[in-house]
Amino acid sequence: MIGRASFLLVSFVALTACDQPAVPDSGAGVGFGSYNAYQAQREQELISGGQGASVTSSLDAQAVSVQTPSAGTSTDQLIADAEAAIAPSVENSVGISSENDFDAVSDERSIEQDAARVAANRSQYQVVEPTAVPARPSGATTTLVAFALSSQNNVGQAIYKRLIPGAVTRQARNCAKYPSPDLAQEAFLAAGGPERNGKGLDADGDGFACRWDPAPFRLAATARNN
Repeated sequence: MIGRASFLLVSFVALTACDQPAVPDSGAGVGFGSYNAYQAQREQELISGGQGASVTSSLDAQAVSVQTPSAGTSTDQLIADAEAAIAPSVENSVGISSENDFDAVSDERSIEQDAARVAANRSQYQVVEPTAVPARPSGATTTLVAFALSSQNNVGQAIYKRLIPGAVTRQARNCAKYPSPDLAQEAFLAAGGPERNGKGLDADGDGFACRWDPAPFRLAATARNN
């Protein structure tokens, strides 16, 4: 009787086990033979849709940029390395002299080359010796300037007596012989000046031959003194 009960119990357990559904393999993907096959198929779909390249590139960039510091590296060293990686390298601009940078000059040329350069500069150096001031010119122009500065009256303001009949006609005829009033005044002063009026060039007695005007000489002297 006991043996029959044991047989029935074993048979019931076996039937119960047969009725339960099989547990699916967690390693297999839905509709695929394995998870690796599913991943390959998914990547192929992303690449076909234009997404796979960007995802892969971003992952590669992150993998390159992220570096694990080695053991024993201090915090200051990590900060210094980060600043060196971020800061751009400074290059000397074209046209900016580096003569004040001893290290830069040492790298560019040797002591011998520097001495040769100094010697070349000295060979081009010129010393200008002082020269004597040229003497003040003397002659008719100096006489005109001196007379213009010594006189105080203006053109047409008579200070000398002229009681000679036909003096105006004579002045016009004689002034026509000179190409400029300056030359006429020079000849007038050489012939004795306004006191004598030897050539008849000063008919109105102002002391100026042929309407010569001393004003430009006076203005030049005033400007120089100021």
